[in-house]
Amino acid sequence: MKKMMILLAGLFMLGTATVHADNDRAIAINQLPQKAQEFIQTHFKTEKVAYAKMERDFLETRYDVVFTSGKKVEFLKNGDWKEVNCRYSTVPDGIVPAQIMAKIKELYPDVTVREIDRDKHDYEVKLSNRMELTFDLQFNLIDIDD
Repeated sequence: MKKMMILLAGLFMLGTATVHADNDRAIAINQLPQKAQEFIQTHFKTEKVAYAKMERDFLETRYDVVFTSGKKVEFLKNGDWKEVNCRYSTVPDGIVPAQIMAKIKELYPDVTVREIDRDKHDYEVKLSNRMELTFDLQFNLIDIDD
């Protein structure tokens, strides 16, 4: 009986989390955190914004900005960038940490960075040659996927 109650409580919590998930709302650029606005002004000054939205999941808030060129930036609640995706072009200079760029140029001198994603554990970088490199937070290369 005790196991059944724990199972039911877990399912209820999961159901509640699902109800609150995917709570997206379109926002204006000036509603982004100040840090995110400055990032866009610095690195995407010439880009036109297609839309911006705030996503509230169960425990976190994120912001997505999509440009008319197809480029996309995801920000955390505090305005730090989490992901920059430039699909068919190069991630702007100054976003990819210098140590990571140096290693990329050493290994693959003729490629460009198409996407970078960071979290509390690592950086994942996707290159124009379809390679994916993973770096730890001290910028040491820890994995290569092709």
